[in-house]
Amino acid sequence: METKQEIVKQKQYIEKVREINKEKQLKYYILTMGCQLNENDSEKICGMLEEMGYISTEDYTQADLVIFNTCCVRENAEDKLFGKLGELKKVKEKRGTIIAIGGCMMQEKHITDKIQESYPYTDIIFGTHTMHKLPEDIYKILENRKKLQDVIDIDGEIYEGLPIKRTSEIKASVTIMYGCNNFCSYCIVPYVRGRERSRHPKDILEEVEQLAKEGYKEITLLGQNVNSYLRAEKWKEEGKEYKGINSFATLLKEINKIDGIERIRFVSPHPKDFTDDVIDAIASCEKICKLVHLPLQSGSTQVLKTMNRKYTKEQYLELVEKMKAKIPNLTLSTDIIVGFAGETEEDFEDTLDVVRKVCFEQVYMFIYSRRVGTPGDKMENQIPEEIKHKRFDRLKQLVESQIAENNQKYVGTIQKVLVEGPSKNNPKLLTGRTDSNKVVIFEGEQELINKIIDLKIVSEHMWYLKGERK
Repeated sequence: METKQEIVKQKQYIEKVREINKEKQLKYYILTMGCQLNENDSEKICGMLEEMGYISTEDYTQADLVIFNTCCVRENAEDKLFGKLGELKKVKEKRGTIIAIGGCMMQEKHITDKIQESYPYTDIIFGTHTMHKLPEDIYKILENRKKLQDVIDIDGEIYEGLPIKRTSEIKASVTIMYGCNNFCSYCIVPYVRGRERSRHPKDILEEVEQLAKEGYKEITLLGQNVNSYLRAEKWKEEGKEYKGINSFATLLKEINKIDGIERIRFVSPHPKDFTDDVIDAIASCEKICKLVHLPLQSGSTQVLKTMNRKYTKEQYLELVEKMKAKIPNLTLSTDIIVGFAGETEEDFEDTLDVVRKVCFEQVYMFIYSRRVGTPGDKMENQIPEEIKHKRFDRLKQLVESQIAENNQKYVGTIQKVLVEGPSKNNPKLLTGRTDSNKVVIFEGEQELINKIIDLKIVSEHMWYLKGERK
């Protein structure tokens, strides 16, 4: 069945479920684990559920439908899921709650086997390639209460036109591609999300244009490897381009033209694919934020080779210098894995050396977690947990010292801040973010929410800056 026909079919199931739920005021609870791609998927799940007549609740004990959108990058995600499933048993016995589990973890057979064996009261299991069929799955459960498993192992299609409920009124994420072709030896993603598939530029531009009409100011383009956008698409080779878009760089330039959108971010690029045309696009497009996320993972050439990252320490540093030379006011964030198989003390020192030289604005640090089904899990020279944690603490200390130093550069400057709403820690204050993604807290009126304003930075406090109206 073609994707458009499939979406029509699922919208029919949405109407059928809505009819069943009519006047019942049924509630749903969703827990999202993992990355921004999962968060974007959850927005689509919520969109479908609300069109089916379900109302959101933050209390799972009051929910008639509970959905877990899972991630399998970290081991503790499994523990969290199984713990939550255990808590739900009594809720299901009391309310007859429908339990559905989706996302990356459901593409792993050993996980679905455990769920069927240890948590047989789970109703629906759906994978990353079958999320669009959730209305049909829910309808079948409501009709006959038979357990469903809807997971396919092959690479999925791209389905356009799913309902979506955004979590913000000013910032939105837009997925531009799915899957990954890189097969880093520590990563399970290519096995659970499939090979790279790019959305058609026309669909992306229409989504961004609609967001602009709805008042969104900032968008984040999402993909496992955004700078290989369109690289694997055969129709591109046939000349079936749209507005001349044939690469990530040309997509960025076209989105930069859309009125109403004021900030453009993207995650995650791969250093080996960071081409000059993308660097030039960032430099020349005024709406593209000059904070670029550039995953390092390790500063050791040997560890990078073991990780199958396909660049060296020297090549990464050369890329950083090229970007700094071409992009004014560039700041960088990164991902670093500590304690990958075979990492020696010398290897770890190489990582610290790169951190010292680059001086990242933000560092997302992770202790290596073995994932079943990846080459890294089968490597014999695993690092003891105690050594991993000690290295992690040393990296954390270095990063925090750099953040404190970096923050000083903001004090006394005027920054453009996108005001997001009241501060979570102090509702009397407002909070927003700079172009470089720094959190700024300040006193201001509610009318400033959803606007970009100038603030003078008066002090720094490690994880946030204090601002004042000019």
